[in-house]
Amino acid sequence: MVAAGILTSRVIGLVRGLVFARYFSTSAAADAFTAALRIPNLLQNLFGEGVLSASFIPVYAGLLARGERERATRVAGAVLALLALVVSVLVLVGVLATPLLIELIAPGFTGSTRALTIRLVRILFPGAGLLVLSAWCLGILNSHRRFFLSYVSPVIWNVSIIVALLVYGPREQLDRLAVTAAWGSVIGCALQFLVQVPTVMRLAGGIRPVFDTASEHVRMVVRSFLPAFVGRGAYQLSAYADMWLASKVAEGAVAALGYAQNVYMLPVSLFGMAVSAAELPAMSGAVGNEAEIQGYLRTRLDAGLRQIAFFVVPSAMAFAALGQVIAGVLYRGGRFGAAESHYVWLILAGSAVGLLASTLGRLYSSTYYALKDTRTPLRFALVRVALTIGLGYVAALILPDALGLDRRLGAAGLTASAGVAGWVEFVLLRSRLNRRIGVTGLPASLVARLWLAALAAAGAGWGVLLLLSRMESRPAGVLVLGTFGLVYLLLTYAAGVPQAKAFLGRLVK
Repeated sequence: MVAAGILTSRVIGLVRGLVFARYFSTSAAADAFTAALRIPNLLQNLFGEGVLSASFIPVYAGLLARGERERATRVAGAVLALLALVVSVLVLVGVLATPLLIELIAPGFTGSTRALTIRLVRILFPGAGLLVLSAWCLGILNSHRRFFLSYVSPVIWNVSIIVALLVYGPREQLDRLAVTAAWGSVIGCALQFLVQVPTVMRLAGGIRPVFDTASEHVRMVVRSFLPAFVGRGAYQLSAYADMWLASKVAEGAVAALGYAQNVYMLPVSLFGMAVSAAELPAMSGAVGNEAEIQGYLRTRLDAGLRQIAFFVVPSAMAFAALGQVIAGVLYRGGRFGAAESHYVWLILAGSAVGLLASTLGRLYSSTYYALKDTRTPLRFALVRVALTIGLGYVAALILPDALGLDRRLGAAGLTASAGVAGWVEFVLLRSRLNRRIGVTGLPASLVARLWLAALAAAGAGWGVLLLLSRMESRPAGVLVLGTFGLVYLLLTYAAGVPQAKAFLGRLVK
């Protein structure tokens, strides 16, 4: 259900990206909107889904598992009150401090691009605050095993932006269209929150915002929240460092990086986030002695790792080998042509380096959160951030000039260096957890079968692409990617991969 909700949301998100690319391509207005959308999203990401899931769900779901519903309801109300107060203050500060934020995040923006970005950020900030409250709804829904609604609700946000672009795009200048799209985003944020409220109130009836800092369980949420908050902040620092560096690479690099990240986040969300989100409340409800809890966690973790790898390995191979086809299918049209597709492909190829590590690392982090340990993932997140920023600076701004390459390739260097840092973090997370609950991880034989099948599928995809080279980009791309997916699925089934058999069984059923 998590995957279904995320898939629906992400598909509509890609449609939004396609519509946006048709009107904006890699223009200065596209750079401004992409940067503006990310700055207030810092608030959402710091206080939103990942942090609340790490701190709130283990406590709330644990109380539900022990039958303490009244206490769980009170904890939920206290968390809502604290969250609403803090977020309201931060939204106000963010609106007032927008020029400073622009200077920190995108110093390469000047003149009209900088002015437009400031205006857009001030419009978008209140909407980001509403998305934080949506994340609180997600915590309630997930703890009650209601996964679909919370993950499909972003469809409303995407549709609001799409409607704004389609209605006003044909007749407005790009700067004015960016402002209109920003207002569409705010309306979508409000609708995304409101659509979840009735179900939340029905499942956890009696929730009332109340400031209760004396409760042991509320304090536990706050204690877990702070390391998760800093860890999420570290990830955001890394993301904004990428934007800062991209703004200095070349015009259009920020927008191209945004298009590539929309694609990159699809498997991260659809597989890494889906499995991790579904497992967190289940792991948090584990009961028994220490040995029984450890065995239960190992079983669920190993099963989740295999499920993630089955889908993410071909995703990484597709990004590296068929990224231009993917970009063409999703974005080709209007001002977005073959050159832009090729540029996005290079960035996607760089992101393929760490795709598997990033998705597997999410599940390892969820296991730590189920153990009510948010400090260990924080320490390793800080290591990743330091490596990402340091390696990214070298790869984006130094190596292209040193090697005599096009400076625009620095954007691909950013994603590749982030992937290297992601592998370091993954190894640290796994090694520490293995010492704590026992040996976990993917069997080498399974990993080898998955990568060989993905490589052969990429070869089949290229064969179809060469045969259909005279076809229009989008129809040919659909056939190429369809061939890639079908060959991978058949080869893994023939190789005896259990996940392939299970997946085909569901399709047949």
